[in-house]
Amino acid sequence: MENQNIPQEGNDEIVKQIYGYAVELLVNQQKPAYEVRNALIQRGLDAETAAIVVKNVETEASKAKQSQADKDILFGSLWLAGGTIVTVVSMSSASGGGRYIITWGAILFGAIQLIKGLVNKFS
Repeated sequence: MENQNIPQEGNDEIVKQIYGYAVELLVNQQKPAYEVRNALIQRGLDAETAAIVVKNVETEASKAKQSQADKDILFGSLWLAGGTIVTVVSMSSASGGGRYIITWGAILFGAIQLIKGLVNKFS
């Protein structure tokens, strides 16, 4: 894929287009890696370069998925814990009689986000 006649800006743009195409197929359309590799070869890449592009996209997609899973686990845990603490404190304050708050929305939202994060982390 190296061509001495193409200016460096042209090379950067070509590389961006190749990776953009690979991301579109692999991530957005969820095509299998071998299909993406074959599509890249059909567009003019050699087999080795196509395999490298697919591997790089798979690696970055996996990192992004793990990062999002970590965030979902963290924020889900915070919402779940915060909602539980507010509910427990509220109930304790009203133990002699009175009103209390059950923050079921925060607890439910946190539990769902936490479970989503755990599923994505370990799948």
